[in-house]
Amino acid sequence: MSFRVIVVPFLNVEAMALFPFILVKNKEMAADKTLINHELIHLKQEAELLVIPFYILYLLNYIANLFIYRNHNKAYLNIVFEREAYRNEKNYVYLKQRGLWFWRFCF
Repeated sequence: MSFRVIVVPFLNVEAMALFPFILVKNKEMAADKTLINHELIHLKQEAELLVIPFYILYLLNYIANLFIYRNHNKAYLNIVFEREAYRNEKNYVYLKQRGLWFWRFCF
């Protein structure tokens, strides 16, 4: 998968996958293998859902989680796309063995 890392100093988070780019807060984060792998998993999720539907499902899942957990951090960490990315961010061959829509199994 082809991607480009862009440093965005005013970013409010460490990194963000915004298809087809990975945005990072600083150059050090661009060198963080685990962080980049996490964001690559998101790029794969975005691509397989044709980008816009990914963002819609991501937002809907977050809103539903806010009602369930009543806490931003818990809501964020329980988004199915984040669960898949966090579970596999240190598995650097994950994307080679990952099947289509594996985020479905992260409920």
